[in-house]
Amino acid sequence: MDVDGEGDLGKNPRIMERDSDSLKDQIAEPSWFTPKKLLVVFCVVNLINYIDRGAIASNGINGSRGTCTSTGTCSSGTGIQGDFNLSNFEDGVLSSAFMVGLLVASPIFASLAKRVNPFRLIGVGLSIWTLAVLGCGLSFDFWSITICRMFVGVGEASFVSLAAPYIDDNAPHDQKSAWLALFYMCIPAGYAFGYVYGGLVGNVLPWRAAFWGEAILMLPFAVLGFVIKPLHLKGFAPDDTGFAPDDTDNLNVLPVSYGFSSVLKDLKLLLVDKVYVTNILGYIAYNFVLGAYSYFGPKAGYNIYKMENADLIFGGVTVICGIVGTLSGGVILDYMDATISNAFKLLSVSTFVGALFCFSAFCFKSLYAFLAFFAIGELLIFATQGPVNFVVLHCVKPSLRPLAMAMSTVSIHIFGDVPSSPLVGVLQDHVNNWRVTALVLTFVLFPAAAIWSIGIFLNSVDRYNEDSEPEAVTRESTVAPLLEVA
Repeated sequence: MDVDGEGDLGKNPRIMERDSDSLKDQIAEPSWFTPKKLLVVFCVVNLINYIDRGAIASNGINGSRGTCTSTGTCSSGTGIQGDFNLSNFEDGVLSSAFMVGLLVASPIFASLAKRVNPFRLIGVGLSIWTLAVLGCGLSFDFWSITICRMFVGVGEASFVSLAAPYIDDNAPHDQKSAWLALFYMCIPAGYAFGYVYGGLVGNVLPWRAAFWGEAILMLPFAVLGFVIKPLHLKGFAPDDTGFAPDDTDNLNVLPVSYGFSSVLKDLKLLLVDKVYVTNILGYIAYNFVLGAYSYFGPKAGYNIYKMENADLIFGGVTVICGIVGTLSGGVILDYMDATISNAFKLLSVSTFVGALFCFSAFCFKSLYAFLAFFAIGELLIFATQGPVNFVVLHCVKPSLRPLAMAMSTVSIHIFGDVPSSPLVGVLQDHVNNWRVTALVLTFVLFPAAAIWSIGIFLNSVDRYNEDSEPEAVTRESTVAPLLEVA
């Protein structure tokens, strides 16, 4: 018996992770790179991405339709809805149009990651995003801005598929969930800053200027994706190091097959994974609510509670609760021990209790009672962002992570916030009561919590350190890992 345990190196997950990371010794990382710098770059890009989402939903940019009184006196509309005379349904479609591009492009970018360095693909995606947002500011009717929003989705596809795996690769072992939480914290923070940004710009400049400002902010990061040496991603062969993609004698990567059949094979693996499917089903129901909250929240708040500066109030509450809630969820999961089972426990409990507070909030007539209960509810429901994406990344093998992230994003949008905004618009057009509409929408959080609770009882295995394919060859290294966090 080997009392030192050295004969069982391949069976110890922590040692396996160090061995896997040490393979990067064979690949010269660019001189600019440190894990913390990478995290900051990706967080800023994600923030800008969701500032765009918040801005187009803000009252200052989205605006309102023109109205006419019974006496025949009419007033002109404001913002996008006023300029293009959009119904609530068309307005909801506009918020979801990006999904068309995201749906088409996400599997394509995930597949291309097997033959093109993923970091370069992020540069391509951000360039498309920048041009598309610029086009939104130049649009002249409903269809022109809708098409531009579709291309915004194309640009977003590469980033949402590939950024999280990079962060997961380079985060310290005991802080993976916290680092993911930092990244996903930018979603509520971006929405909130977008509300404020849209409200401020809409008050002093034409709504088109808001999109031009976003394009200027994103442009340096799009350029960065092309001018610096790209990074290696776990499970994929680098394209700039002199190694061929099938050189498995030197790297812990798989020989890959290209084409549509390969994507279908990988999709099948995801669809039969009970842990992955359960996690995504809960995420869909959860995102159904958050998507409509983010788009119609300021408008509902203004109509129910007669909020002055609804953009600023909703933005302020969301940014504080989003940052604190998202970071807390990641830190708590790391403290509990970041396992898939513990992630499901946190997801189900936090969502259920958060749903109780949010539902109760809309029952109050007092604005102050509403804000207090809604803030607590948002704190709890935003705590899910780190854990839910931890499950996505760790319930599949490394080579499947980009596709898993892509299909997660596609699913939560196409079945979640894409239909939710138009459907909530139709419901509101029918009942003409924003309080009833908000209560019906909030109730959907309870099924989300129930679905995630099922995941607690599933047989879950963390596959982060599994070989990408059976034929992959692992090479041991005695050299210290290249990436060290200061």
